[in-house]
Amino acid sequence: MHDDVWGIIPVRYASKRFPGKPLTPILGKPMFYRVYEQACQCDQLERIVLATDSDQIAAHARKQGVPVVMTRGDHPSGTDRVREAAEKMGLPDEAVVINIQGDEPALHPDMLTELIGPFSDPAVQVTTLIRREARRVDSDPNQVKVVVDKAANALYFSRADIPMDFTGPKTPWYRHIGLYAYRLPVLRRFVDLGPGTLERIEKLEQLRLLENGIPIRTVVTRHRSQGVDHPGDVAIVQQLIQQRHQ
Repeated sequence: MHDDVWGIIPVRYASKRFPGKPLTPILGKPMFYRVYEQACQCDQLERIVLATDSDQIAAHARKQGVPVVMTRGDHPSGTDRVREAAEKMGLPDEAVVINIQGDEPALHPDMLTELIGPFSDPAVQVTTLIRREARRVDSDPNQVKVVVDKAANALYFSRADIPMDFTGPKTPWYRHIGLYAYRLPVLRRFVDLGPGTLERIEKLEQLRLLENGIPIRTVVTRHRSQGVDHPGDVAIVQQLIQQRHQ
């Protein structure tokens, strides 16, 4: 198990689809704090910080005792924000950095442990989680699918229904869960490379790594999570959290 792992939760106030999302109450607690609480239950992380460009979010976080790193406001993605925070924190090159999505309040702490596990292999540079799901007749483009090789490295991610099944009965597929862990030099390289062609087409930033020959090791998780993309997702997430507690 790797012993130098840091968790960074990137959040911003401005959002076209859901302004102020990180402050949205989830069963009485701000969404960002729900994520932080869950992450803190993973005892393999050196430290967990919130990375934000919002003074309002930072003030709320400090009141809750959450460590904050202030970042620029012009980042095109959460990964860019994570990289800036990692540099500001002065993390060593051998560090593993987990990008903990700030809109995953139903995160199970074991999912972070699962992300960290493969880094005992020095060849592993990036990890992410996938979950086996029943294939639907009408594929949802918001649920990203992934196909993997025999070593569990990702071959491709898509919003389309992959692999296409011509064998008859619908077979299960793997759904991608958007949590990532990176060795710090690869996180730097990811940001410096800039968006690739497939990434622009699919609107999936992880394809930038595959386009540049950087393997992504996948880990199958049994845990279910639910991101909050729209206000309507809040009720779904709250129900999932309540079911878990029961």
